[in-house]
Amino acid sequence: MADSVGMQDIRGEAINTVVTGFALREYKFKQLCMINSNSKWKQSYWQETAAELTGGTQEGIEGVPRLAAFPYGEETWSEKSSYHLKHGFEGIVSWEDIIGDDIDVMARTLLRISRGVVKSVDSHIWRIITEADTGGTPRPTNVNSVTISAGSEWNSDNLANQNPIQDILNAKREIALDDYDPDSNGYLLLNPTDYANLLGNASIRNAGQFYTDGVTANGKVGSICGLTIIVSNNVKTDYAAVVVAKEAATWVEAAALTTVKIDEPGVKTTIRSWEVGICQLKNPNAVTIIANTQA
Repeated sequence: MADSVGMQDIRGEAINTVVTGFALREYKFKQLCMINSNSKWKQSYWQETAAELTGGTQEGIEGVPRLAAFPYGEETWSEKSSYHLKHGFEGIVSWEDIIGDDIDVMARTLLRISRGVVKSVDSHIWRIITEADTGGTPRPTNVNSVTISAGSEWNSDNLANQNPIQDILNAKREIALDDYDPDSNGYLLLNPTDYANLLGNASIRNAGQFYTDGVTANGKVGSICGLTIIVSNNVKTDYAAVVVAKEAATWVEAAALTTVKIDEPGVKTTIRSWEVGICQLKNPNAVTIIANTQA
């Protein structure tokens, strides 16, 4: 039986609520960003210069004589521009599948369509915060980087050369040297392969103070060296990243995730989902990439 318009509106609203609720649990990288809303298509922002301000030799701030003028410091920024991106996906369910299939095709289509949009948004955020090229490989110019030498990878056959704890600490050090605090809201981003390599390392297995579990929402699977671990397939193999959340990047939202159900009674139902926004890397030195030499 075909729904009345009123019934379709109610069901459409319920579907959007269900899908949005599901998606909020699936986003993994958006939680790293400060969230702003702005619908103007071109987004300009200012990226802060990384160098610490000084007043001259030995910073020139210590030991100002009586009645002397204060040394002068002035922060600098570079103007950047980016444009909103629309992330959209849709699927079609035939009327026959809706009324007759053993599998709940509608529920599965809703889940997979919304997951596609969420994965696209997260992939975009990964590329921005790691300054990845179009192929998805991080080639940082502003963000910090720590390179793991050949033979010392986390899956190296030479177990004695594996030292993931020191690699992670080195990544935190680079951020701290730029006066950001990796111990305050710091995250370690890994793909499933390197997460398995990390937890399989002997120093992790045998020393519980390095790793703790107990967080399982939005891709969070535990913490190590004071960093919350997020595991995602959007992280490229042989790469990892340490990020200070809410400090490094901002997600500017033009349109929140929206899902609609478009009925053609007796023929099909289209499930359409979209989100519009852009990630901006405002403080690149609040990020460090960890990479293998051959990556």
